[in-house]
Amino acid sequence: MKNYSCRVSGKRKQLTRTYGTLREAKAEYARITNCRYEGTFVAPIKITVNEWLDQWLDRKAEDLEESTIYSYTMTLGRVRGELGHIRLQELTEDHVEAWMRWALREGRVRGGRTGVGLGVTSVEMSLARLKEALNRAVARRLVAVNVAQEVTIPRKARKAERSAKTVVQPWNVEEVHAFVRSVKDDRLYCPLLLCLMGLRPAEICGMRWADVDLGRATLAVANTRTLMGNKTVVEKDTKSLAGERQLPLPDLVRETLTRFRATQVAEKRAAGERYEDSGYVLVDGLGRALNGRQLRERAYKVMDEHALRRVRLYDARASCFTYLANNGVPDHLLARWAGHTDIKTTQRWYVKPDVEDLRPAADTWGGLASVPAPAPAENVRCGSVSG
Repeated sequence: MKNYSCRVSGKRKQLTRTYGTLREAKAEYARITNCRYEGTFVAPIKITVNEWLDQWLDRKAEDLEESTIYSYTMTLGRVRGELGHIRLQELTEDHVEAWMRWALREGRVRGGRTGVGLGVTSVEMSLARLKEALNRAVARRLVAVNVAQEVTIPRKARKAERSAKTVVQPWNVEEVHAFVRSVKDDRLYCPLLLCLMGLRPAEICGMRWADVDLGRATLAVANTRTLMGNKTVVEKDTKSLAGERQLPLPDLVRETLTRFRATQVAEKRAAGERYEDSGYVLVDGLGRALNGRQLRERAYKVMDEHALRRVRLYDARASCFTYLANNGVPDHLLARWAGHTDIKTTQRWYVKPDVEDLRPAADTWGGLASVPAPAPAENVRCGSVSG
């Protein structure tokens, strides 16, 4: 047995290892000594991947919002069952690679049972969080390298998912018109119009009457209410600094807001002391704030009752911004309306022209390939010349 000691982080720590020969023991001692001087020495620890993820999330909770931490927790939950029991320093790239392939194949849990693969995006999100946590472990010198750093979703898996996935196109103009006609007499006509105006459902749920100026025809987007885990409502600031914005009210939206305000005044008078008077725009008949799930459920019910193509309520943003982009709204104003810092975000995720939107381009192309008919030859009359 070879006993050796080294100084780690200013403290004396005795490490004992057993080797077959004295030469092996000396070589290991030399390696550790060299790592110590280079600042790359990693002292042995016994914590597991799960224990490190717990510590990492506790630290992240000091900087992130409650809903974001919830998302991180759920995303890493997909990793914990397969990798959490492994000691952090014994985790290998092979472990992470095997988890990734298992998750794509059968990682979705339904009713306590697995068998269906997770989507590429879900696996990618879990990998991203794991890489972030391991990067922090490297910085803390708990591990020498991030073993997940080079693990990526295979290109074949991405291609297979794209081939199998049905892409749901947002509503076109005619479908938006059909939906507006269907909800015109609905009590929630106003908030549903706000969805078509491009606001996020969480922004509509968090909007207060104090944020609406009917006189100046403007509204301020400054507060959100989102549903965490489909159960808990979390109220917070806008998604980003760019999300905090002031928008002009189109005449139709201003009129419906005015009527909706009058409806709530009448409901308050009828309910008396039972009325909560929460101050939010999106409330039920007793003044109680409604959440995003309730707004979606109402929208889907209308779609089903009127045989409208069902799309996500959130995709009304894409219908809005595609229409604005097609009708000449400049990029910087489009991004401002959407609450994005960068127009590239708006264009990548929310401007989705369909085949009819491209029709003007087809008409314009006609000028390139259509060969004009030759000009008719002029009739030239030759007279006799006498000399």
